[in-house]
Amino acid sequence: MIQYETPLYNRMKLHELTYLVVDDLELMRAVTINQLRSMGFEKIKSARNGAEALDMLRHAKFDAVLSDWNMPVMSGLELLKTIRADARLAKMPFLMITAEAERQRIEDVISAGVSGLLVKPYTAGSLKNRLDRMLTPQGRLPPKSASNTPLPGTADRADAGLTPGALPPSRILVVDDYPVSLKLLEKLFADEYQVLTATDGPQALALCQGETLPDLVLMDVMMPGMDGFEVVRRLREVPATAQLPVIFVTGLSDDAARLKGMELGAVDFVSKTDNPKALRARVRNFIQFVDMRRKLQADYDTMLDEARMREDAEHMTRHDLKGSLAGIVGMVQTLADDEDMAPKHAAQLRLVQQTAQQVMDMVNLAGELYKIEMGRYKPKATAVDVGDILHRIVDLSRAGFAHKQLTLEVDTDTPVGNELPHASGETTLCYSLFQNLIKNACEAAPPGSRVVVALRDENPLRVLISNAGVVPPELRERFFDKFATSGKQGGIGIGTYSALMLARAQQGDISMVTSDKDHLTALTVTLPRHTFDAAQPGT
Repeated sequence: MIQYETPLYNRMKLHELTYLVVDDLELMRAVTINQLRSMGFEKIKSARNGAEALDMLRHAKFDAVLSDWNMPVMSGLELLKTIRADARLAKMPFLMITAEAERQRIEDVISAGVSGLLVKPYTAGSLKNRLDRMLTPQGRLPPKSASNTPLPGTADRADAGLTPGALPPSRILVVDDYPVSLKLLEKLFADEYQVLTATDGPQALALCQGETLPDLVLMDVMMPGMDGFEVVRRLREVPATAQLPVIFVTGLSDDAARLKGMELGAVDFVSKTDNPKALRARVRNFIQFVDMRRKLQADYDTMLDEARMREDAEHMTRHDLKGSLAGIVGMVQTLADDEDMAPKHAAQLRLVQQTAQQVMDMVNLAGELYKIEMGRYKPKATAVDVGDILHRIVDLSRAGFAHKQLTLEVDTDTPVGNELPHASGETTLCYSLFQNLIKNACEAAPPGSRVVVALRDENPLRVLISNAGVVPPELRERFFDKFATSGKQGGIGIGTYSALMLARAQQGDISMVTSDKDHLTALTVTLPRHTFDAAQPGT
């Protein structure tokens, strides 16, 4: 069985890693593989869909996945969620390649745990840029505004004086052996774009060999030595420049020349005798498409960096909270163990100690709740003593709601002397689930009333939590919705939603019934029942 750990990318070079390219289109797989190879990467495998990729990941060792989003059998998003839910694959770097422009869908894939996003169409330079950001610590920069975010192929562009939201000027390479034409074209576009010039084919090829590629090439056809058609043919042979957009600007106007140019993949074929304003309009229209893609890439990079920073901040906050709570638990325990402490006070301190410990457990649980919400959580089911959990929560609730003079009871249908039934789940999840629901019932119950928690020895295991009072009519249909609350001072409407998520993560469920006639509300929690192995000692 293959075991995965976080690779030490800072000790490894990118070309030493093993990549898995996933795309249902053979042509796109070939394009990505060729681009990787043009950068010196040789350890590359490919898969036709997410299901095939998943099988390969489980039987061979890979360092990173580069996947298309929309694929049959299993999409890129489904593959990502499955990987993040697999303990052995969870830390696998995952680059999603997409033409998706809907922000909500991008937020979904970021929430699912994607490591990097690459917008189609892309060049080898932009691919390498994304891999650097994803796989090397120094590539992970703090998020910036779109006006300052480095874009693929724009590392050396001057961006001083840009207004917020503006992009650095696009780069246009003008290739023409006739000095007058070259100067006219340069002057025509210099006010809007960064213009590079080349006077022959070899010079043009040299300018297209660096990591910073032009966004568009305006290519003359008739040049001595190497004509424009041959220059473009050579550009198409190299993966890094195979997708470079070209507009032929030439004195040729016959249909055969136009057809040859278009067969080479040119985006347009323009005569030098055309109105310069028409050429400028054509270039501007095409560059708008280029800028839209660049803006998308910049926005997605920023969204991903901000999400990573939020996750890091939450992790640090949880770490700091746990440290402080651990100190409280230690001090309270020392006080409770003091022989001079009165038994009554020692008992209260034990409750404080238990409460602080439970808060620590809930802090640990916060990270798991995020995974549950995103569908990335895999429970580790064990035998859970639900009866013990219910008794502990009720004991704490009696003290916490003493001012309301509530009567809190735990009722079971198990004969006296018999062991209470156990659920199949996780203790921490069950504790948080029932704590939320019992606390909610105590808050809703009128002063002096009863709250009953009943454990029923059934399969699945059933726990009923009932209290006097009814759920307001406007809240009944959305009782378990996130942020649904009514009339509770300081309430944020997260308790019942969280409880439902925790129950379903353990293959259980929760339902609610409220009766205006009986003035009663009852919640029913079902959880899988744990079956002990009769042959196991001590069971």
